[in-house]
Amino acid sequence: MGARTFSLLAVDGGGTKCRAVVADVRGGWLGEGRAGSSNYQSVGQDAAAREVSFAVKAALTDAGYAPERDGSGGVKLGCAVFALAGLDTEQDRTVLTALVVEVLHGLDIQVDRLIIENDGFAALLGATDGAPGVLVIAGTGSIVYGVNKEGMNCRAGGWGHLVGDEGSGYWIGKKAITAVMKAEDGRGRPTRLTERLLSHLGLNNAEELYNWTFSPEYSVERVAQLWEVVSQALNDGDEASRLLVEEAADELYRGASAVIRNLSMENEKFSVILQGGVLQNAPYLRGLICRRIRSDFPSAQWDSAKKEPIYGVISMGLAHIRQIGLHES
Repeated sequence: MGARTFSLLAVDGGGTKCRAVVADVRGGWLGEGRAGSSNYQSVGQDAAAREVSFAVKAALTDAGYAPERDGSGGVKLGCAVFALAGLDTEQDRTVLTALVVEVLHGLDIQVDRLIIENDGFAALLGATDGAPGVLVIAGTGSIVYGVNKEGMNCRAGGWGHLVGDEGSGYWIGKKAITAVMKAEDGRGRPTRLTERLLSHLGLNNAEELYNWTFSPEYSVERVAQLWEVVSQALNDGDEASRLLVEEAADELYRGASAVIRNLSMENEKFSVILQGGVLQNAPYLRGLICRRIRSDFPSAQWDSAKKEPIYGVISMGLAHIRQIGLHES
């Protein structure tokens, strides 16, 4: 038998989860698959490829593709769009292109048009629906994207957990560990983070925390989860946690301000959308950012995301499909 044909595969691969959708030329969903983190900078290339492959295979299965039934002809796609976390430089693009090609080859998938973009750009398209706006994301990592009325776009931050991602869950979690260690040796003020963080990780003292940070159990994902411990300590009135969250808000504001000014949006109306697990579940942090932006940019309008990021990925694919004049077979 020949290859099974589908019009579009859209993949939104972030630092927390990977989501894949098979769609028709009108954007109608035919199948969906989900997997874990696909940010190769955090989990490594092999793990990222495995998660992307799992999500794509699940989406194809959900769309009705079964190799044992359809034969060995594989799958042919009119267009495939991969919006992936960790795509920040040309070197990243080289790595991720090879990763995607490996996944497609492993699943016996042929693609007429392949697009690989940063997941933040796709999230922006989904959030603003193409209108002028600024999207501030703080989840496992962080990034700010913006688009103005001329359609120009730019970004700030998002340079990964080793040198950036300020204000993200990982950044907050790492700062919390530092605050505990400083309190332990008297360089910092006593903090309720010590008891809460040790309890959360199942540790007994700061020395065990130190050992944990250099053990195989340490990971970007586990440290990123520690922002919830900071939030709990903040609710207890912990001063160190308050200062940490305020610093995170300052960092995220700086990213948003840079994008707004770089796109010359200071005096035009635009939407501001806050997205990501940290910003959606940390009201004090969210409130600080809102007040700072509202004070400096009165024309900003607060909005919720029009659609989830995967819809932005699908929109990118549909635009390319229209360019190549693809029709349903």
